Amino acid sequence: MKKATVADLRNNFRRVSVLIDNGESVEITKRGRVFARLVPAVDTPRKMKKPDMMAQLREIWGNRVFSAAEVKAMREAELEGEEG
Repeated sequence: MKKATVADLRNNFRRVSVLIDNGESVEITKRGRVFARLVPAVDTPRKMKKPDMMAQLREIWGNRVFSAAEVKAMREAELEGEEG
């Protein structure tokens, strides 16, 4: 269970609401003591799935390993595209 202060609710409500939207319960503390508990209204959490960047890279490039010369050539081609 996550914790937040009353000041967090006032100043960072968007962050706290994202936690609740993702199915987390949040304890609200006031002067160091638990004041309230916010729980999601729906029992099924809507957790956002983080993208698997390594899987995407493997899908694009496979197990390819580039040499230093290939990387340099790709970088130069990229820079030429920015200028023109």
